[in-house]
Formats: sequence, C-alpha cells, structure tokens
Amino acid sequence: MMNLLTEVMAKLDQAEPDIIRIRRELHQHPEVSFHEQWTSQYIRDFYADLDCTVADFGYGYGFVVDIKGGQPGPALALRADFDALAVQEDNDLPFKSQQAGVMHACGHDGHTAYMMVLARTLIGVRDQLPGSVRIIHQPAEEVSPGGAKGMLAAGVLEGIDNVIGAHVMTSMPTGTVGYHVGATQTGRANFTITFTGKGGHASMPQLSNDAIVAGSYFVTALQTVVSRRIDPFDTASVTIGSFDGVGSFNAIKQAVTLKGDVRVMKESTRTTIRRQIEQIAHGVEAMFGVVAKINYDDNYPVLMNDAKVTMQAVHNIQAAAIPQIQAVTDVGTQDPSEDFAYFAQSKPSTFLYVGCDPDDGQSHPHHSPNFLMNEDCLLIAAKAVGAAAIGYLRGRE
Repeated sequence: MMNLLTEVMAKLDQAEPDIIRIRRELHQHPEVSFHEQWTSQYIRDFYADLDCTVADFGYGYGFVVDIKGGQPGPALALRADFDALAVQEDNDLPFKSQQAGVMHACGHDGHTAYMMVLARTLIGVRDQLPGSVRIIHQPAEEVSPGGAKGMLAAGVLEGIDNVIGAHVMTSMPTGTVGYHVGATQTGRANFTITFTGKGGHASMPQLSNDAIVAGSYFVTALQTVVSRRIDPFDTASVTIGSFDGVGSFNAIKQAVTLKGDVRVMKESTRTTIRRQIEQIAHGVEAMFGVVAKINYDDNYPVLMNDAKVTMQAVHNIQAAAIPQIQAVTDVGTQDPSEDFAYFAQSKPSTFLYVGCDPDDGQSHPHHSPNFLMNEDCLLIAAKAVGAAAIGYLRGRE
C-alpha cells in the first residue's frame, strides 16, 4: 500500500495543471484588499462539493476550510492570502489582469491556487490524517490593519496548535525553499504628519510661517533617527514616501502633508523610532512657528518564526526528498513586512519562502507592474507545505 506522503505527492503531481489553471483565473480577476468579493466566492465554490466544513472568519471575505482527520491528533492551520494590489499590469500575458489598475503583483494568486489544490488533496485522504487541518483563506494582507488581525479577533486560531504559511519569492531561484528562525520579517509602522503654518506672498516671507521649509527640515532631521539613535547592529529604516508641497510659484504654502514608513526588526526599536519622530516634529513646531499633527499607525509586528515548528517543517520537507526541490536553505531575514506575524504572535508558527524567479532571468520585484513568477514554483509550494503538514501531523501521533 502506498504510504500517505507518497500518495499526497503523487496526487499533487497529477493536479499541477489545476494549480496553474486556478492561478491564471485568479490572476485575471484581481481585487484589492477588503474588496475581494469575487475572489472569495470563487474559492468557496471550489469547496462546494468536497467533504469539508467552510466557515466565515473576519472582514466579510475571509473564511476557513476545516479538514477533520480520521484519527485523533494535533490541529494545524495552513494560511494563504488572496488580495491583489492597486497596480496597472504591464505584462503581455494571455491571462493578464482584466481589471484596470489592479494586479496580482505579489503572488497571492499563486498562494491561493496551490493551497486550494493541496486542501482538496488532503480532503481526499482525510481518513488517514491524524488530527485536523484548518485552511485559512485570508483577505487583505497588503493593507493595514490586515486581514489576519480581523480573523484572529473572530477566533480563527481557537483550538489550533500551530500555523504554517509560505510566500513565493522572485529573489530566490525556482527550486529552492527558504526558512529562518526567530525574527524573520520586519515590523512596520506608517505615519502621516501635517505641518500647518501661515501662508502668504512670496515677496513677504517675514509675514508667513513657511510649511514647506518646516516639512523639508523635518525630512532632513529624520535622517538622523536611524544613523544616530539606532544601534548599528540593529536593522531599521525610516522613509518619507510622499511630500505634498504642491502650490503656486509666488505663494508661501500654509500646510504640507508628509507620509512615512518605518521598518524594524525589534519591537524595542519601534518604540525608539516613534519617540524620535515625535520629538523632531515638536522641535520643528518651535523652530518654524508651525503646528504638527501626527497620525501614527503602529501596525504589523516583527514576524517571529518559532524554532521548533520551523526546524520540524524543514526536516519534513527534506525527508520527503521532493524531486522539484534542489535546496532547502536558511535565507536569513527578509525586508518586507507581513501580517502573518499576527498569527505567529498568537501561536508558534513558521513562514516559509518558495523561490519563483523566472527562468529567463527577467526577474522583477514584488509589487512591480512587471512582476512575473515561474509557475513551477506552485507545485513546489504545494509539495513543500504538504510535506511539512503531513510530517507535523504524523510526528505528533
């Protein structure tokens, strides 16, 4: 008799065309965070005739699929996100986005496609599974407060022991699976700050309090936060991504609004940076006679991968000897933030990485209008997460 892991791997091999077809259908119909109505229904319809339980969890479009095994055992959650980005696709593909200004530019279509087929495969062998698997189909990863937070508030991890997630990465060769233990992806904060001064005529600056000058000084002073207030062995960044200084050539602007981004690898660093930003803003108020209004959003935490869960997953993937995987390697810390971090705060978890760099060398970063993935990564993701899940369940029998 074929053992469980071998059976699941064989079924996934046979289902690779389904994974690619689903991914391409999702790619043509992208929807931005908190607006994924069509996407959510498409995924739900896939499970309509399968032997599983579907339940709503958070923000209207998020839901879970529960697969109850035939034997007692642990409860594992597998998570995939399904939102897209407000990006106009610039690829010439037969399945390119049909929605103007919206694109799956981060691979969430691929995450969803492989997870749907992996879930169907696990449902087909559920009588052999010890324990249970909860598939989390999550909306709104890209935008704060993030879909994970709402699903957690609705109780999505109640009764769950551990969580596994994965992300495709163009920065890694196809055929590689990456992992890291401990602090793995940056925590994030965003802020908006408006400096309001006193507008006036450009020929009489002495009668005005120039908001543009105040804002410019703020941006310059901000460069000292990381360079002079953060340990050089720590990791952090502070970026001003928007400076609304549009006005007339002969008018001193009364108000400007700036938008900024903060990334950290320690939660203590987050506190330091916020305090420094606020202090600089108050100093600018005093120096330039303006009023600063700050809206500071401390959102995604640092993603912490649990050592035991991570290394167990690595062992199970390596032990499966999956022919499509050439290497399983520690890829170190990753710069982007990820709301899977909320799940990892709640339960011991691991977040894996699956290389998807196109074979032609035309790699474009995530969130680019030219983002492409090598679709071979989808079967690899399904097999890697499947092997990690089965090994986890069987290892806890």
